[in-house]
Amino acid sequence: MKKWFSIVSLLTVLVLFLAACSDESSSEGEGDSEESNGDQVTLTIASWSFGTEGEKNLNRMMLDAFMEENPNIKVEIDESIADPWAESLASAASAGEMPDVFSLTNVPTAVANDWTLDITEYVNEDEEYQKLPESVRKAITYNDSVYSVPSSQHIMGYFVNKDLYNQANLDAPYLGMSLEEFETAVSDVTNVNQGVVGLNEANAIPEWYPAAASEDLGWYTFNDGFSLDSKEFINGIKLANNINTNGYAYATLTEDQKANFNGKDVTEAWFNNGIGMMWGGTWALAGYEQNADFDWDFIGVPGERPVITHDFYGISSSTEHPEAAYKLSKWMGFGKEGFMKRIEITDQEEELGLSSVPLINDQEVLDAYFKRVDVEGVEKAYENIENAVVEPFKTTPGYGQARWEAPTGVEIGDQANAPIGALIDASVSGKIKIENYASQINELANKKYEEAKEALK
Repeated sequence: MKKWFSIVSLLTVLVLFLAACSDESSSEGEGDSEESNGDQVTLTIASWSFGTEGEKNLNRMMLDAFMEENPNIKVEIDESIADPWAESLASAASAGEMPDVFSLTNVPTAVANDWTLDITEYVNEDEEYQKLPESVRKAITYNDSVYSVPSSQHIMGYFVNKDLYNQANLDAPYLGMSLEEFETAVSDVTNVNQGVVGLNEANAIPEWYPAAASEDLGWYTFNDGFSLDSKEFINGIKLANNINTNGYAYATLTEDQKANFNGKDVTEAWFNNGIGMMWGGTWALAGYEQNADFDWDFIGVPGERPVITHDFYGISSSTEHPEAAYKLSKWMGFGKEGFMKRIEITDQEEELGLSSVPLINDQEVLDAYFKRVDVEGVEKAYENIENAVVEPFKTTPGYGQARWEAPTGVEIGDQANAPIGALIDASVSGKIKIENYASQINELANKKYEEAKEALK
């Protein structure tokens, strides 16, 4: 009997030992062992969205709510990262003092400088990430890897003053209107002598027009390369020029003409019923709901494809707590749990508006959001979000060079070597003809894109 008891005891000890070894091995593979064990983790986060300490700020309240939900994770705001943002991040990286989570002005720049962690393993296992629009996931994937977390989403386009069109016995512009209907709506409502004009400005037209005219093109023609020599891009510039030269946009009116309007600037002219359509995005919804005393709606851009733009968080490549940092950035960004909390807070604090539309296509989130934000045009635009065009400034390698900065060798005014942006502006204003330079700037833009894309490798 003693011999049998000894054997059983020995086997018991052996089983417990092997189980302990297995647990240790498992915890080593989990990545963020402190969080997994419930130990205290401290993260730092930097963003321009936190305002100043002491003011009522939605994102600061979201951090407090995150810590309530995750008592083992303490989050501190890193106030040392400030404008100019990219330069401030670069200095922090050089000093080895990067915050764990930080807002990004440009994702490719962060990737090229090795500021951000490769989070592919996290997003591949995250069912909610797969609910992001495919165009968004594609835009932030570089060489099959993901290095950023979408933190907000906005639908860009025009707001319409429906009262202004009704008073003029005109059909008001609507979501999904054609390019021809858009052009007619701008011109027909304009009556400068009576202080009414069709648009606030026309400068955005060359950027959105190509995507509205062709499903094969995106914002500023981008679709894995640029097509600035296309008829769609050239026609967009011609339309903008036509609107400006005919006095259909407030921005290009003379001071004497602007004196006919009720307001000292474009914002006052809009809220005082002087502008038919105002360019902007869903970030402005709270302001319109509070300040517009006329019948208005969001109508996006012509055609069937909404245009969306985003902000992003990066997770530091040197963070000691990647799992916790991903959890935080998801809570503050695209995650369902965090977005529902965001809606809950704004329901309780009515002066705090929801600037971001939902990032993930989740029915519970959408129902809660559109109960809070009752704007017909936004809801209809969101129904087609899977077909959306992504505004590529923050995600496309070399976009800044391709759109604004690359020198063209062309003399414009007092600029002996004008950048692309100045050349396009000169085309919109009618100083030069875009047809004469389209092939040249298209070649230059694609060169800058390929160079920047190569740098990511």
